[in-house]
Amino acid sequence: MSAQATAAGVFAAVDIGASSGRVMLGRMGSAGTGGQTVSLETVHRFPNAVVELDGGLHWDFDALFEEVLTGLAAAAETAAASGERLASIGIDTWAVDYGLVDASGALRTQPFSYRDERGRTAVAGVHRLLDPAKLYATTGLQFLQFNTLYQLGAERELRAVQVLLIPDLIAFRLTGQRRTEATNASTTGLFDAVAGEWAAEFFKLLGLPQDLFPAIIQPGETVGTLLPDIAARTGLPAETAVIAVGSHDTSSAVAAVPALQEDFAYISSGTWSLVGVELDSPVLNETSRLANFTNERGVDGTIRYLRNVGGLWLLSECQRAWAAKGHRQELTSLLKSAAALPAGGPQINADDPAFIAPDNMPERIRSAVRASGAVLPDRPSAVVRCILDSLAAGYARTLARAEELSGKQTSVVHIVGGGSQNRLLCQLTADATGKTVVAGPVEATALGNVLVQARAAGAVKGGLPELRALVRASVQLESYEPTLAGARRDP
Repeated sequence: MSAQATAAGVFAAVDIGASSGRVMLGRMGSAGTGGQTVSLETVHRFPNAVVELDGGLHWDFDALFEEVLTGLAAAAETAAASGERLASIGIDTWAVDYGLVDASGALRTQPFSYRDERGRTAVAGVHRLLDPAKLYATTGLQFLQFNTLYQLGAERELRAVQVLLIPDLIAFRLTGQRRTEATNASTTGLFDAVAGEWAAEFFKLLGLPQDLFPAIIQPGETVGTLLPDIAARTGLPAETAVIAVGSHDTSSAVAAVPALQEDFAYISSGTWSLVGVELDSPVLNETSRLANFTNERGVDGTIRYLRNVGGLWLLSECQRAWAAKGHRQELTSLLKSAAALPAGGPQINADDPAFIAPDNMPERIRSAVRASGAVLPDRPSAVVRCILDSLAAGYARTLARAEELSGKQTSVVHIVGGGSQNRLLCQLTADATGKTVVAGPVEATALGNVLVQARAAGAVKGGLPELRALVRASVQLESYEPTLAGARRDP
Protein backbone atom coordinates (compact mmCIF):
# COMPACT_ATOMS: atom_id res chain seq x y z
CA MET A 1 0.00 0.00 0.00
CA SER A 2 1.45 3.36 -1.03
CA ALA A 3 1.85 6.33 1.28
CA GLN A 4 -0.83 8.14 -0.69
CA ALA A 5 -3.22 5.21 -0.33
CA THR A 6 -2.63 5.31 3.43
CA ALA A 7 -3.38 9.01 3.61
CA ALA A 8 -6.40 9.09 1.33
CA GLY A 9 -7.84 5.75 2.27
CA VAL A 10 -9.68 3.38 0.01
CA PHE A 11 -12.95 3.93 -1.82
CA ALA A 12 -16.05 1.74 -2.00
CA ALA A 13 -17.84 1.56 -5.34
CA VAL A 14 -21.40 0.27 -5.24
CA ASP A 15 -21.94 -0.71 -8.88
CA ILE A 16 -25.30 -2.29 -9.76
CA GLY A 17 -26.49 -3.32 -13.19
CA ALA A 18 -29.79 -4.68 -14.40
CA SER A 19 -28.73 -8.29 -13.81
CA SER A 20 -26.11 -8.17 -11.05
CA GLY A 21 -24.35 -5.92 -8.60
CA ARG A 22 -21.07 -5.70 -6.76
CA VAL A 23 -19.31 -3.71 -4.09
CA MET A 24 -15.66 -3.08 -4.91
CA LEU A 25 -12.78 -1.45 -3.09
CA GLY A 26 -10.65 0.95 -5.10
CA ARG A 27 -7.09 1.71 -4.11
CA MET A 28 -4.67 4.28 -5.47
CA GLY A 29 -1.09 3.12 -5.96
CA SER A 30 2.17 4.06 -7.68
CA ALA A 31 3.41 2.91 -11.08
CA GLY A 32 7.03 2.00 -11.67
CA THR A 33 7.50 5.24 -13.60
CA GLY A 34 6.40 7.27 -10.60
CA GLY A 35 2.85 7.84 -11.87
CA GLN A 36 -0.36 6.69 -10.25
CA THR A 37 -2.38 3.52 -10.72
CA VAL A 38 -5.77 2.37 -9.52
CA SER A 39 -6.76 -1.16 -8.58
CA LEU A 40 -10.05 -2.84 -7.70
CA GLU A 41 -10.94 -5.62 -5.31
CA THR A 42 -14.38 -7.21 -5.34
CA VAL A 43 -15.66 -7.76 -1.82
CA HIS A 44 -19.26 -8.73 -2.58
CA ARG A 45 -21.25 -9.83 -5.63
CA PHE A 46 -24.98 -10.40 -5.79
CA PRO A 47 -27.70 -11.07 -8.37
CA ASN A 48 -30.30 -8.53 -9.42
CA ALA A 49 -33.40 -9.52 -11.32
CA VAL A 50 -36.84 -8.27 -12.23
CA VAL A 51 -39.65 -9.80 -10.18
CA GLU A 52 -43.36 -10.03 -10.92
CA LEU A 53 -45.35 -8.21 -8.26
CA ASP A 54 -49.00 -7.12 -8.30
CA GLY A 55 -49.24 -7.74 -12.04
CA GLY A 56 -46.16 -5.70 -12.96
CA LEU A 57 -42.40 -6.06 -13.34
CA HIS A 58 -40.55 -4.57 -10.37
CA TRP A 59 -37.15 -4.45 -8.69
CA ASP A 60 -36.93 -5.94 -5.20
CA PHE A 61 -35.31 -2.81 -3.82
CA ASP A 62 -35.45 -3.85 -0.20
CA ALA A 63 -33.49 -7.03 -0.99
CA LEU A 64 -31.12 -5.01 -3.18
CA PHE A 65 -30.41 -2.58 -0.38
CA GLU A 66 -29.70 -5.42 2.02
CA GLU A 67 -27.08 -6.65 -0.44
CA VAL A 68 -25.56 -3.16 -0.52
CA LEU A 69 -25.29 -3.17 3.29
CA THR A 70 -23.72 -6.63 3.20
CA GLY A 71 -21.21 -5.37 0.65
CA LEU A 72 -20.36 -2.27 2.64
CA ALA A 73 -19.85 -4.37 5.75
CA ALA A 74 -17.49 -6.59 3.75
CA ALA A 75 -15.69 -3.47 2.50
CA ALA A 76 -15.28 -2.19 6.06
CA GLU A 77 -13.95 -5.55 7.23
CA THR A 78 -11.55 -5.90 4.29
CA ALA A 79 -10.19 -2.38 4.72
CA ALA A 80 -9.75 -2.80 8.46
CA ALA A 81 -7.91 -6.10 7.99
CA SER A 82 -5.37 -4.27 5.81
CA GLY A 83 -5.05 -1.34 8.19
CA GLU A 84 -6.82 0.95 5.71
CA ARG A 85 -9.50 3.57 6.13
CA LEU A 86 -12.61 3.62 3.96
CA ALA A 87 -12.67 7.24 2.78
CA SER A 88 -16.01 7.33 0.98
CA ILE A 89 -18.73 5.47 -0.90
CA GLY A 90 -19.96 6.08 -4.47
CA ILE A 91 -23.08 4.58 -6.06
CA ASP A 92 -23.93 3.94 -9.70
CA THR A 93 -26.77 1.94 -11.26
CA TRP A 94 -28.80 1.77 -14.44
CA ALA A 95 -30.88 4.82 -15.39
CA VAL A 96 -34.53 5.94 -15.64
CA ASP A 97 -36.08 3.79 -12.86
CA TYR A 98 -37.07 5.27 -9.52
CA GLY A 99 -38.84 4.85 -6.20
CA LEU A 100 -41.63 7.04 -4.83
CA VAL A 101 -40.77 8.13 -1.29
CA ASP A 102 -43.19 9.82 1.10
CA ALA A 103 -42.42 12.44 3.76
CA SER A 104 -41.42 9.75 6.26
CA GLY A 105 -38.96 8.24 3.80
CA ALA A 106 -41.03 5.12 3.15
CA LEU A 107 -41.31 3.61 -0.33
CA ARG A 108 -44.83 3.62 -1.73
CA THR A 109 -44.10 0.35 -3.56
CA GLN A 110 -41.13 -1.56 -4.88
CA PRO A 111 -39.78 0.37 -7.91
CA PHE A 112 -41.08 -0.58 -11.33
CA SER A 113 -38.61 -1.95 -13.87
CA TYR A 114 -38.14 -0.27 -17.24
CA ARG A 115 -38.98 -3.66 -18.74
CA ASP A 116 -42.58 -3.26 -17.59
CA GLU A 117 -45.01 -2.19 -20.32
CA ARG A 118 -46.58 0.70 -18.42
CA GLY A 119 -44.31 3.33 -19.97
CA ARG A 120 -45.45 2.40 -23.47
CA THR A 121 -49.10 2.92 -22.52
CA ALA A 122 -48.39 6.46 -21.34
CA VAL A 123 -46.41 7.72 -24.35
CA ALA A 124 -49.36 9.05 -26.34
CA GLY A 125 -50.78 10.91 -23.34
CA VAL A 126 -47.45 12.55 -22.56
CA HIS A 127 -47.01 13.61 -26.20
CA ARG A 128 -50.48 15.19 -26.25
CA LEU A 129 -49.29 17.52 -23.49
CA LEU A 130 -45.71 17.95 -24.65
CA ASP A 131 -44.76 18.00 -28.32
CA PRO A 132 -41.93 15.50 -29.01
CA ALA A 133 -39.98 18.07 -31.05
CA LYS A 134 -40.12 20.59 -28.20
CA LEU A 135 -39.21 17.86 -25.75
CA TYR A 136 -36.08 16.97 -27.70
CA ALA A 137 -35.05 20.56 -28.36
CA THR A 138 -34.84 21.06 -24.59
CA THR A 139 -33.74 17.70 -23.20
CA GLY A 140 -31.95 16.15 -26.17
CA LEU A 141 -33.10 12.78 -24.87
CA GLN A 142 -33.48 9.75 -27.11
CA PHE A 143 -37.05 8.44 -27.28
CA LEU A 144 -37.40 5.22 -25.35
CA GLN A 145 -40.78 4.05 -24.15
CA PHE A 146 -39.41 3.50 -20.65
CA ASN A 147 -37.89 6.96 -20.13
CA THR A 148 -38.73 8.33 -16.70
CA LEU A 149 -41.26 10.91 -17.86
CA TYR A 150 -43.34 8.17 -19.57
CA GLN A 151 -43.20 6.03 -16.44
CA LEU A 152 -44.38 9.05 -14.45
CA GLY A 153 -47.19 9.48 -16.96
CA ALA A 154 -48.44 6.04 -15.89
CA GLU A 155 -48.51 6.93 -12.19
CA ARG A 156 -51.93 7.44 -10.62
CA GLU A 157 -50.92 9.70 -7.75
CA LEU A 158 -47.83 11.84 -7.33
CA ARG A 159 -48.86 14.11 -4.50
CA ALA A 160 -46.99 13.98 -1.20
CA VAL A 161 -44.12 11.94 -2.67
CA GLN A 162 -40.72 12.57 -4.18
CA VAL A 163 -39.07 10.68 -7.01
CA LEU A 164 -35.66 9.23 -6.16
CA LEU A 165 -33.79 7.58 -9.01
CA ILE A 166 -32.33 4.22 -7.97
CA PRO A 167 -28.77 5.38 -7.04
CA ASP A 168 -30.23 8.42 -5.28
CA LEU A 169 -32.64 6.15 -3.41
CA ILE A 170 -29.73 4.02 -2.18
CA ALA A 171 -27.84 7.17 -1.13
CA PHE A 172 -30.96 8.39 0.70
CA ARG A 173 -31.25 5.13 2.61
CA LEU A 174 -27.59 5.45 3.61
CA THR A 175 -27.52 9.14 4.54
CA GLY A 176 -31.07 10.44 4.94
CA GLN A 177 -30.26 13.12 2.33
CA ARG A 178 -32.36 13.54 -0.81
CA ARG A 179 -30.49 14.61 -3.94
CA THR A 180 -30.61 13.88 -7.68
CA GLU A 181 -27.24 13.32 -9.33
CA ALA A 182 -26.92 15.20 -12.64
CA THR A 183 -25.85 12.42 -15.03
CA ASN A 184 -28.86 10.34 -14.06
CA ALA A 185 -31.19 13.36 -14.01
CA SER A 186 -30.29 13.84 -17.69
CA THR A 187 -31.97 10.49 -18.53
CA THR A 188 -35.39 11.44 -17.15
CA GLY A 189 -36.75 13.55 -20.03
CA LEU A 190 -37.26 16.43 -17.58
CA PHE A 191 -33.72 17.86 -17.61
CA ASP A 192 -32.62 20.90 -19.64
CA ALA A 193 -29.57 19.73 -21.61
CA VAL A 194 -28.16 23.26 -21.97
CA ALA A 195 -28.99 24.79 -18.59
CA GLY A 196 -28.10 21.64 -16.65
CA GLU A 197 -31.18 22.02 -14.46
CA TRP A 198 -34.72 20.71 -14.28
CA ALA A 199 -36.91 21.90 -17.16
CA ALA A 200 -39.47 23.65 -14.93
CA GLU A 201 -41.82 24.39 -17.83
CA PHE A 202 -42.23 20.68 -18.56
CA PHE A 203 -43.30 19.94 -15.00
CA LYS A 204 -46.05 22.53 -15.40
CA LEU A 205 -47.18 21.24 -18.80
CA LEU A 206 -47.35 17.66 -17.51
CA GLY A 207 -49.06 18.60 -14.26
CA LEU A 208 -46.14 17.37 -12.16
CA PRO A 209 -45.25 18.96 -8.80
CA GLN A 210 -42.25 21.28 -9.14
CA ASP A 211 -40.57 19.61 -6.16
CA LEU A 212 -41.17 16.08 -7.45
CA PHE A 213 -37.40 15.51 -7.66
CA PRO A 214 -34.82 16.65 -5.10
CA ALA A 215 -32.22 19.28 -5.99
CA ILE A 216 -29.50 18.33 -8.47
CA ILE A 217 -25.98 17.49 -7.29
CA GLN A 218 -22.86 17.13 -9.45
CA PRO A 219 -20.34 14.26 -9.55
CA GLY A 220 -17.71 14.87 -6.90
CA GLU A 221 -20.03 16.63 -4.46
CA THR A 222 -20.87 15.13 -1.07
CA VAL A 223 -24.39 13.73 -0.61
CA GLY A 224 -24.01 13.22 3.13
CA THR A 225 -22.59 10.95 5.79
CA LEU A 226 -23.90 7.66 7.11
CA LEU A 227 -26.94 7.48 9.35
CA PRO A 228 -26.17 6.03 12.81
CA ASP A 229 -28.06 2.78 12.18
CA ILE A 230 -26.28 2.30 8.83
CA ALA A 231 -22.91 2.89 10.50
CA ALA A 232 -23.81 0.29 13.12
CA ARG A 233 -24.98 -2.23 10.50
CA THR A 234 -21.88 -1.90 8.32
CA GLY A 235 -19.19 -1.29 10.91
CA LEU A 236 -18.21 1.97 9.18
CA PRO A 237 -17.69 5.27 10.99
CA ALA A 238 -20.72 7.55 10.90
CA GLU A 239 -18.57 10.26 9.31
CA THR A 240 -17.98 8.10 6.20
CA ALA A 241 -19.05 10.25 3.25
CA VAL A 242 -21.27 9.22 0.35
CA ILE A 243 -19.91 11.03 -2.71
CA ALA A 244 -21.97 11.66 -5.83
CA VAL A 245 -20.24 10.00 -8.79
CA GLY A 246 -21.47 9.55 -12.35
CA SER A 247 -24.43 7.66 -10.90
CA HIS A 248 -25.70 6.62 -14.31
CA ASP A 249 -23.41 3.63 -14.79
CA THR A 250 -22.62 4.56 -18.39
CA SER A 251 -21.42 7.96 -17.23
CA SER A 252 -18.93 6.35 -14.86
CA ALA A 253 -17.90 3.86 -17.57
CA VAL A 254 -17.20 6.59 -20.13
CA ALA A 255 -15.18 8.54 -17.55
CA ALA A 256 -12.86 5.50 -17.41
CA VAL A 257 -12.50 5.01 -21.18
CA PRO A 258 -8.69 4.77 -21.56
CA ALA A 259 -8.51 7.08 -24.58
CA LEU A 260 -5.20 8.65 -25.59
CA GLN A 261 -6.77 11.47 -27.62
CA GLU A 262 -10.17 13.07 -28.11
CA ASP A 263 -10.98 11.39 -31.45
CA PHE A 264 -12.47 8.27 -29.89
CA ALA A 265 -15.81 6.54 -29.94
CA TYR A 266 -17.00 4.29 -27.15
CA ILE A 267 -19.23 1.29 -26.68
CA SER A 268 -20.23 0.49 -23.13
CA SER A 269 -21.18 -3.11 -23.75
CA GLY A 270 -23.20 -5.02 -21.21
CA THR A 271 -26.89 -5.81 -20.78
CA TRP A 272 -27.38 -2.84 -23.11
CA SER A 273 -24.87 -1.33 -25.51
CA LEU A 274 -24.42 2.43 -25.29
CA VAL A 275 -22.72 3.57 -28.48
CA GLY A 276 -21.50 7.08 -29.15
CA VAL A 277 -18.99 9.92 -28.87
CA GLU A 278 -18.10 12.49 -26.22
CA LEU A 279 -18.93 16.14 -26.95
CA ASP A 280 -18.62 19.51 -25.26
CA SER A 281 -22.18 20.58 -26.07
CA PRO A 282 -25.44 18.84 -27.00
CA VAL A 283 -26.83 18.30 -30.51
CA LEU A 284 -30.47 19.36 -30.27
CA ASN A 285 -31.61 19.73 -33.87
CA GLU A 286 -34.49 17.94 -35.55
CA THR A 287 -32.23 15.69 -37.60
CA SER A 288 -30.69 14.37 -34.41
CA ARG A 289 -34.13 13.81 -32.91
CA LEU A 290 -35.34 11.84 -35.92
CA ALA A 291 -32.18 9.73 -35.74
CA ASN A 292 -33.09 9.07 -32.08
CA PHE A 293 -29.73 10.04 -30.60
CA THR A 294 -29.49 11.11 -26.99
CA ASN A 295 -27.54 13.84 -25.21
CA GLU A 296 -26.82 12.72 -21.67
CA ARG A 297 -24.56 14.33 -19.10
CA GLY A 298 -21.15 12.90 -18.40
CA VAL A 299 -18.62 13.58 -15.67
CA ASP A 300 -17.22 17.14 -15.77
CA GLY A 301 -20.18 18.46 -17.76
CA THR A 302 -19.40 16.52 -20.93
CA ILE A 303 -22.14 15.28 -23.24
CA ARG A 304 -22.48 11.60 -24.02
CA TYR A 305 -23.94 11.70 -27.52
CA LEU A 306 -25.13 8.17 -28.10
CA ARG A 307 -27.83 5.70 -28.89
CA ASN A 308 -28.98 2.66 -26.97
CA VAL A 309 -28.36 -0.43 -29.07
CA GLY A 310 -29.33 -3.95 -28.11
CA GLY A 311 -26.82 -5.67 -25.89
CA LEU A 312 -25.65 -8.91 -24.36
CA TRP A 313 -29.07 -9.25 -22.75
CA LEU A 314 -29.99 -11.14 -25.95
CA LEU A 315 -27.20 -13.64 -25.36
CA SER A 316 -27.81 -14.09 -21.62
CA GLU A 317 -31.53 -14.57 -22.19
CA CYS A 318 -30.82 -17.25 -24.81
CA GLN A 319 -28.53 -19.03 -22.37
CA ARG A 320 -31.25 -18.85 -19.73
CA ALA A 321 -33.84 -20.27 -22.14
CA TRP A 322 -31.56 -23.14 -23.18
CA ALA A 323 -30.74 -23.95 -19.55
CA ALA A 324 -34.46 -24.04 -18.69
CA LYS A 325 -34.84 -26.78 -21.29
CA GLY A 326 -31.98 -28.75 -19.76
CA HIS A 327 -29.35 -27.69 -22.29
CA ARG A 328 -26.92 -25.56 -20.32
CA GLN A 329 -24.61 -23.87 -22.81
CA GLU A 330 -21.12 -22.83 -21.65
CA LEU A 331 -20.28 -19.42 -23.11
CA THR A 332 -16.70 -20.16 -24.17
CA SER A 333 -17.82 -23.18 -26.18
CA LEU A 334 -20.71 -21.24 -27.71
CA LEU A 335 -18.43 -18.43 -28.85
CA LYS A 336 -15.89 -20.84 -30.31
CA SER A 337 -18.61 -22.58 -32.32
CA ALA A 338 -20.09 -19.26 -33.43
CA ALA A 339 -16.68 -17.97 -34.55
CA ALA A 340 -16.26 -21.03 -36.79
CA LEU A 341 -19.38 -20.13 -38.78
CA PRO A 342 -18.94 -18.16 -42.02
CA ALA A 343 -19.59 -14.43 -42.24
CA GLY A 344 -22.68 -13.16 -44.01
CA GLY A 345 -25.32 -14.98 -41.96
CA PRO A 346 -28.75 -13.59 -41.08
CA GLN A 347 -29.10 -10.56 -38.83
CA ILE A 348 -31.78 -8.93 -36.71
CA ASN A 349 -32.37 -5.38 -35.50
CA ALA A 350 -30.82 -5.93 -32.06
CA ASP A 351 -32.39 -2.81 -30.55
CA ASP A 352 -35.94 -3.64 -31.61
CA PRO A 353 -38.30 -3.08 -28.62
CA ALA A 354 -39.61 -6.61 -29.25
CA PHE A 355 -36.50 -7.90 -27.47
CA ILE A 356 -36.86 -5.79 -24.29
CA ALA A 357 -38.96 -8.21 -22.24
CA PRO A 358 -37.73 -11.64 -21.10
CA ASP A 359 -39.13 -15.01 -22.29
CA ASN A 360 -37.98 -17.47 -24.98
CA MET A 361 -35.39 -15.24 -26.65
CA PRO A 362 -34.07 -17.88 -29.11
CA GLU A 363 -37.48 -18.32 -30.68
CA ARG A 364 -38.09 -14.57 -30.85
CA ILE A 365 -34.77 -14.14 -32.66
CA ARG A 366 -35.58 -16.93 -35.14
CA SER A 367 -39.02 -15.39 -35.67
CA ALA A 368 -37.46 -12.00 -36.46
CA VAL A 369 -35.10 -13.66 -38.96
CA ARG A 370 -38.04 -15.47 -40.62
CA ALA A 371 -39.91 -12.17 -40.90
CA SER A 372 -36.95 -10.78 -42.87
CA GLY A 373 -37.21 -13.65 -45.35
CA ALA A 374 -34.12 -15.47 -44.12
CA VAL A 375 -33.67 -18.71 -42.19
CA LEU A 376 -31.77 -19.18 -38.94
CA PRO A 377 -30.82 -22.79 -38.13
CA ASP A 378 -32.09 -24.08 -34.80
CA ARG A 379 -28.59 -24.42 -33.34
CA PRO A 380 -27.27 -22.39 -30.41
CA SER A 381 -24.07 -21.53 -32.29
CA ALA A 382 -26.09 -20.07 -35.20
CA VAL A 383 -28.25 -18.01 -32.83
CA VAL A 384 -25.17 -16.68 -31.03
CA ARG A 385 -23.47 -15.73 -34.31
CA CYS A 386 -26.65 -13.98 -35.42
CA ILE A 387 -26.71 -11.98 -32.17
CA LEU A 388 -23.06 -10.92 -32.38
CA ASP A 389 -23.17 -10.13 -36.11
CA SER A 390 -26.27 -8.04 -35.46
CA LEU A 391 -24.68 -6.18 -32.55
CA ALA A 392 -21.52 -5.42 -34.53
CA ALA A 393 -23.57 -4.19 -37.49
CA GLY A 394 -25.66 -2.06 -35.13
CA TYR A 395 -22.52 -0.61 -33.59
CA ALA A 396 -21.11 0.31 -37.00
CA ARG A 397 -24.36 1.84 -38.17
CA THR A 398 -24.74 3.87 -34.98
CA LEU A 399 -21.15 5.13 -34.89
CA ALA A 400 -21.26 6.23 -38.51
CA ARG A 401 -24.45 8.17 -37.82
CA ALA A 402 -23.02 9.69 -34.62
CA GLU A 403 -20.04 11.01 -36.56
CA GLU A 404 -22.28 12.43 -39.27
CA LEU A 405 -24.65 14.18 -36.85
CA SER A 406 -22.06 15.49 -34.41
CA GLY A 407 -19.32 16.37 -36.89
CA LYS A 408 -16.81 14.52 -34.73
CA GLN A 409 -14.62 12.05 -36.63
CA THR A 410 -13.12 9.13 -34.73
CA SER A 411 -10.17 6.84 -35.35
CA VAL A 412 -10.56 4.27 -32.58
CA VAL A 413 -13.45 2.53 -30.85
CA HIS A 414 -13.13 1.72 -27.16
CA ILE A 415 -15.24 -1.19 -25.93
CA VAL A 416 -15.58 -1.24 -22.15
CA GLY A 417 -17.65 -3.40 -19.83
CA GLY A 418 -18.49 -7.08 -20.09
CA GLY A 419 -18.51 -7.08 -23.88
CA SER A 420 -14.80 -6.20 -23.92
CA GLN A 421 -14.10 -9.81 -22.87
CA ASN A 422 -16.00 -11.18 -25.87
CA ARG A 423 -13.20 -11.55 -28.41
CA LEU A 424 -15.55 -12.50 -31.23
CA LEU A 425 -17.72 -9.44 -30.67
CA CYS A 426 -14.65 -7.17 -30.54
CA GLN A 427 -13.26 -8.55 -33.82
CA LEU A 428 -16.63 -8.37 -35.55
CA THR A 429 -16.92 -4.75 -34.41
CA ALA A 430 -13.49 -3.89 -35.84
CA ASP A 431 -14.51 -5.55 -39.11
CA ALA A 432 -17.89 -3.82 -39.24
CA THR A 433 -16.62 -0.33 -38.37
CA GLY A 434 -13.31 -0.51 -40.23
CA LYS A 435 -11.65 1.00 -37.16
CA THR A 436 -9.21 -0.20 -34.52
CA VAL A 437 -11.04 -1.54 -31.49
CA VAL A 438 -9.43 -1.27 -28.05
CA ALA A 439 -11.04 -3.60 -25.52
CA GLY A 440 -11.07 -2.94 -21.79
CA PRO A 441 -11.34 -2.32 -18.99
CA VAL A 442 -14.06 -4.78 -18.02
CA GLU A 443 -14.81 -2.92 -14.80
CA ALA A 444 -14.84 0.55 -16.37
CA THR A 445 -17.91 1.62 -14.43
CA ALA A 446 -16.39 0.81 -11.04
CA LEU A 447 -13.12 2.48 -12.07
CA GLY A 448 -14.91 5.67 -13.07
CA ASN A 449 -16.86 5.56 -9.81
CA VAL A 450 -13.66 5.18 -7.73
CA LEU A 451 -11.70 7.83 -9.63
CA VAL A 452 -14.35 10.51 -9.10
CA GLN A 453 -14.31 9.69 -5.38
CA ALA A 454 -10.51 9.74 -5.30
CA ARG A 455 -10.43 13.11 -7.02
CA ALA A 456 -12.96 14.50 -4.54
CA ALA A 457 -10.69 13.30 -1.72
CA GLY A 458 -7.64 14.96 -3.28
CA ALA A 459 -5.93 11.64 -4.03
CA VAL A 460 -6.10 12.30 -7.79
CA LYS A 461 -5.60 15.55 -9.65
CA GLY A 462 -6.76 16.76 -13.03
CA GLY A 463 -9.64 16.35 -15.44
CA LEU A 464 -10.83 13.48 -17.60
CA PRO A 465 -7.58 13.22 -19.61
CA GLU A 466 -5.65 12.65 -16.38
CA LEU A 467 -8.19 10.13 -15.07
CA ARG A 468 -8.03 8.24 -18.37
CA ALA A 469 -4.24 8.21 -18.36
CA LEU A 470 -4.41 6.67 -14.91
CA VAL A 471 -6.71 3.93 -16.23
CA ARG A 472 -4.29 3.22 -19.11
CA ALA A 473 -1.47 2.80 -16.60
CA SER A 474 -3.53 0.41 -14.51
CA VAL A 475 -5.20 -2.13 -16.81
CA GLN A 476 -4.24 -4.42 -19.67
CA LEU A 477 -5.89 -3.54 -22.95
CA GLU A 478 -6.25 -5.56 -26.15
CA SER A 479 -6.45 -4.15 -29.68
CA TYR A 480 -8.29 -5.59 -32.70
CA GLU A 481 -7.64 -4.47 -36.25
CA PRO A 482 -10.13 -4.84 -39.12
CA THR A 483 -9.47 -7.95 -41.18
CA LEU A 484 -9.84 -8.29 -44.92
CA ALA A 485 -11.92 -11.44 -44.47
CA GLY A 486 -14.38 -9.52 -42.33
CA ALA A 487 -14.30 -6.30 -44.31
CA ARG A 488 -17.10 -3.90 -43.51
CA ARG A 489 -20.38 -4.59 -45.22
CA ASP A 490 -23.68 -2.79 -45.08
CA PRO A 491 -25.80 -4.23 -42.26
